Amino acid sequence: MTIQRQYSLPNCKLVLQGLSETGSPDLSQGQVLSILTNAECHIQGQEPSLTGGRDFFESLVRQVSSYAQEFLSGVSLPRHQSESQELVHLQRIDTNLHRLTVSDGNVQEQKPGRIVDLNTVQLFDLVEAVDQFFADSLTLPGFSLAVRPISRKEAKLGEPVAQKVIPAAVGMSGLARSG
Repeated sequence: MTIQRQYSLPNCKLVLQGLSETGSPDLSQGQVLSILTNAECHIQGQEPSLTGGRDFFESLVRQVSSYAQEFLSGVSLPRHQSESQELVHLQRIDTNLHRLTVSDGNVQEQKPGRIVDLNTVQLFDLVEAVDQFFADSLTLPGFSLAVRPISRKEAKLGEPVAQKVIPAAVGMSGLARSG
């Protein structure tokens, strides 16, 4: 029996379909989706949806998580050799524009199969959908993201913390004055 999970936000819907490894599921907890057979990523205003199997989904999750961390921190993370083998790539095009590229099946050929430009709201709806997936203990419980802290040397390459805090401080002082 096929199990389906949806993680929906206004600008993005992530749909995962698969099977459970266990023959007799414990329905008191819900069915565990442990074998992914299909993943779909629907972005508002972009047709058709991005689809693929487990390799596509794992690559999407890794790239979206890594890109969001870089975007929010302002620190570019070092690239590993394995990242060139990814099916999915994300890059910043402009202040509010991000390019999601999905390669056609064979990673060795690196032929872009689909290019989708996302605005920042669409990007962070996708990030939130990925976060909802990770919060769901009944979906791919064996899948985890390898996260490593960056070194102090790498962190110093980013924008100084004081510069990041100034806009928030100015906003808070404006609220304090008006209140």
